[in-house]
Amino acid sequence: MNFLAHIYLSEGNEAISIGNFIADSVKGKGYTKYSEGIQKGIVIHRSIDFFMDTHPLVKQGADRLFPSFRHYHLVLMDMFYDHLLAKNWSRYSEVPLEVYAENFYQLLEDNIAVLPDKTLRMLPHLRRENWLLQYATLEGLAFILFQMNYRIRHKVDLVSGIEIFKQYETEYESEFEAFFIEVQAFVHEKIISI
Repeated sequence: MNFLAHIYLSEGNEAISIGNFIADSVKGKGYTKYSEGIQKGIVIHRSIDFFMDTHPLVKQGADRLFPSFRHYHLVLMDMFYDHLLAKNWSRYSEVPLEVYAENFYQLLEDNIAVLPDKTLRMLPHLRRENWLLQYATLEGLAFILFQMNYRIRHKVDLVSGIEIFKQYETEYESEFEAFFIEVQAFVHEKIISI
């Protein structure tokens, strides 16, 4: 899962949300320089990634992508799952996605001093282009994937993955719904135990 799901799975805890969001920009034991709550968020992010990458339902969906996208098939799965969460947001939150996204962007602005350089470089684009809200439509998802093509120097055309998503949308939807129930329970236990 990408940004939206990681933030959502932080269960409304601001420090965990920040850590969960910045985790990909923090390498190795670099997380130890952060506050306890942010450290917890980074550890949880890494646990979520492992849980997702090894889950049979995710593998099922990823296998449809592997022949065309190889190394990037799990990147697309992350994006598809954020799309499905955003598209069905009202099932998961009483706070409208527009408000939820704006509140999170403000949380980042309020804590700008602790954000890693990589996150700081991304933040203006994230907020200006409202990535968290963009996930809700396939057009928005295509826009984000197009931006990501530049980051990976066009090694593959990530946008074309949307065609596979559309072809198997019913399957991706049902796999996501079942998986998301499991990952929420997994993260809830993690938050309590660490």
